[in-house]
Amino acid sequence: MSKEHQNIEWKETWRDEYLKWISGFANAQGGVLYVGMNNTGIVVGLDNVDQLLESIPNKVRDVLGIMVEVNLKSEDGKDYLEIVTEPYPYPINYKGEYHYRSGSTKQELKGAALNKFLLQKTGNHWDSIPLPNLRIEELDDNAFKLFKKYALRSKRVDERILEEKNEHVLDNLHLKEHHQLKRSVALLFYHDPEKYISGAFIKIGYFESAHDLRYQDVITGNLFEQIEKTMELLYTKYMSATISYEGITRVEEFPYPQAAVREALLNAVAHKDYSSGNPIQIKVFKSKLQMWNEGQLPQDWTLDTFLNNHPSKPANPDVANTLFRAGLIESWGRGISKIITECDKAGVPVPKFTTEFGGISVEFSMDEVKTTRKSSVKSSVKSSVKSSVKILTLIIENENITIPEIAETINLTTRAVEKQLSSLQKQGIVERIGPDKGGYWMVVKKPTAASPDGLD
Repeated sequence: MSKEHQNIEWKETWRDEYLKWISGFANAQGGVLYVGMNNTGIVVGLDNVDQLLESIPNKVRDVLGIMVEVNLKSEDGKDYLEIVTEPYPYPINYKGEYHYRSGSTKQELKGAALNKFLLQKTGNHWDSIPLPNLRIEELDDNAFKLFKKYALRSKRVDERILEEKNEHVLDNLHLKEHHQLKRSVALLFYHDPEKYISGAFIKIGYFESAHDLRYQDVITGNLFEQIEKTMELLYTKYMSATISYEGITRVEEFPYPQAAVREALLNAVAHKDYSSGNPIQIKVFKSKLQMWNEGQLPQDWTLDTFLNNHPSKPANPDVANTLFRAGLIESWGRGISKIITECDKAGVPVPKFTTEFGGISVEFSMDEVKTTRKSSVKSSVKSSVKSSVKILTLIIENENITIPEIAETINLTTRAVEKQLSSLQKQGIVERIGPDKGGYWMVVKKPTAASPDGLD
């Protein structure tokens, strides 16, 4: 034998309490319990093997309600038992207790972990459970207006349905169960989801260091509002843009592409474990942005598996389906690849994905910005500088030159030339003498090699 792991357990003798281990295997991925072996996997033998061959299957059947395969094995003249347990599609309890095999240990499931396990075993999801006390007349009309606006734009919902009453919209989205509204409705269409779901908000903080919080915001309201408010705050209050120019057009470039950050936020909203009571947390630093949501990877998935084979269904399918119908997400299972693609297009590092503190973290970093992005910014500035200098040079050569003539000579649109000239006039570099027709240009401040842009 190699060693104990998720599917193997060794016991020297049989005790009826080991039925808990069998139930743990049945509730997880199945496994084998060897009786008559010590904790190093060496066979020590059993004296009452014939009796156990008969009693163990009966006890498993009577107490757990399942069948197991009990095999007699022998090594060096010593008998031991191999008890093979298959994984069961429904929950198996031991005298009212639910046990689960995780790694090389057995755990008794309680509280939120037990609720989550029971939902998974019965094929349900947390967000699909009905809320008996939530009424349609309590829902927020503004939330429905937001959904309808997005859905109309995405064309993923029939326009005739969007003209119906709110109740019919919920029916079309399958957000009702036996005439009761699901938990997902409280998240999506109620003005204060926290009344029903603890921790249903987003927290943003700006940190000078890991423990130096300078300021923060708490974003509440329905999920549509939370998503929009969070993105707005991130890109108006928490991050600064670098300025470059394309021709004379001012371009603001943020450290992380909005499409990638938005997708990460949508992923967090769709995959968050809302039963945990913990909010989505976003930490912004000078050179990085971290986004964390409570939630576990699918059973037996490593982080690499998660990144390379994103689950086809999110943790909260009703929430995700509504966001999809609204056009806020493209399709289930494409979030990770879209984040990576958008970062690559923007020339910024691919974010780091980690599992920590019972959840999944995404970290965007600007420590190693790719050379392509830097070159692009320099090229834009250089292009703008050349255009302004060319215009000034043409005016010096011919004070009567017209805007269309300038545009044709330097291959710009007349509108672009007008903007450049307007900027130069505001800076006091050129003046227009006389009317548009019959007047002329006068350069007040001529280009020199001393100034960065060729101007004093």
